[in-house]
Amino acid sequence: MREDTVTPAAPHRVTVLVMDGVLPLDLGIPAQVFIAVPGAPYQLTLCGRTARPVPTAAGFAVTVTAGLEAMREADTVVVPGYIPHLRELPRDVLAALVEAHGRGRRLVSICTGAFALAAAGVLDGHEATTHWRYADELAARYPKVSVDPRVLYVDEGQVLTSAGVAAGIDLCLHLVRRDLGSRTANQVARALVSAPHRDGGQAQYIQRPLAPDAHGVTLAPTRAWALTRLDEQLTVPRLAAHAHMAPRTFARRFVAETGTTPLRWLLAARLDRARELLETTGLAVDHIADRCGLGSPSNLRLHFRRSLGTTPTAYRAAFAPRARSDSAQM
Repeated sequence: MREDTVTPAAPHRVTVLVMDGVLPLDLGIPAQVFIAVPGAPYQLTLCGRTARPVPTAAGFAVTVTAGLEAMREADTVVVPGYIPHLRELPRDVLAALVEAHGRGRRLVSICTGAFALAAAGVLDGHEATTHWRYADELAARYPKVSVDPRVLYVDEGQVLTSAGVAAGIDLCLHLVRRDLGSRTANQVARALVSAPHRDGGQAQYIQRPLAPDAHGVTLAPTRAWALTRLDEQLTVPRLAAHAHMAPRTFARRFVAETGTTPLRWLLAARLDRARELLETTGLAVDHIADRCGLGSPSNLRLHFRRSLGTTPTAYRAAFAPRARSDSAQM
């Protein structure tokens, strides 16, 4: 099987804006994700107002090697979360963000980093998110921003925002998927021992954290089993039987663990499989629809359009331009 990947002609320059009080985990997420991509397609730079040690929220300092001028050379600027998040930011920082946006750079925030993008005005008229705990503050302070506290991240094209901490991983993997395709993003997710794609949103965390039952039962083995049988007819009763549960109990437990229903989870998994086959093989669309369990080419096209805003053919042209129409490779 041929395994084509999308390789950029030159490294994609990612500049992480490190401000006083930066949250260490938020800072580490883009660094860890982007350096884990095979072939080193990303070039990472840490910048601050000046090149100096920057104090973090944890009390230790991080040394940045560049000042704000590094943002002029960046393809993507990432703003990790920081505290206190309601403070007034320096004018030169806001001006640098405005300039980067005006030059067409991609701007990304993790957690409370959204407050910096909002303060610079680049979120005006857009949807955005942040940690659910601070979403009301973001909406009240910046009424021109449409804040959605339910989602893990928002992709508005040039400007992307994520919820707290782990959602930053989801967003960075989404960027890798957008830049280099699903196969590469899945490789990075495996290296990080992370889910390549999570359905659901923050709502499950707003109410209460997941409490494992008294026996520590998890449905992870059933989900792993299902991923090897996506081309088969998978119903809630069949999944429940594998988990040795009644269907209603299984469905409730599934939503509690994943934040989505079994059928929605299956659809997302099948679309991920379809993406991988489009990227790495020359199989015809009808064969791909059959292999990923979506049945017919029209059904595959329908879900691609609804979920991804594109067609299978256009997706293949973007992410596997060298794929050959040679199903014998399989």
